[in-house]
Amino acid sequence: MTEYLTNYMNTVSERLDNCKNQSELLVILAEHMDKIAFMQHERTVHFLVTMMFAVILAVFMVGMLLTDNIMLLILVTIITVLLAFYIKHYYFLENTVQKMYKVYDRILKMKREISE
Repeated sequence: MTEYLTNYMNTVSERLDNCKNQSELLVILAEHMDKIAFMQHERTVHFLVTMMFAVILAVFMVGMLLTDNIMLLILVTIITVLLAFYIKHYYFLENTVQKMYKVYDRILKMKREISE
């Protein structure tokens, strides 16, 4: 997903740099709105998964503190590593969606400029 989003953001930026007419801009706008909706959904799913892993981590940490089971320490370590990667990916998604909003604003500005 990281590579997909990075490639998309580069592509849409290039398309906007080369866009000269209203009809092409409207096509870019429609495609961009679809991508924003898709990425907002993706961001929501990753947020829920991240929170689920955080709750699971908390449960296993409490279990580890209340018992002397070494297996729980291994589980806590694995879940902590997974949670770190989920947080990193969610951070990327969140920031990229915010960049997509800025591109949307740029498209609207270009649309107004071309209309005038």
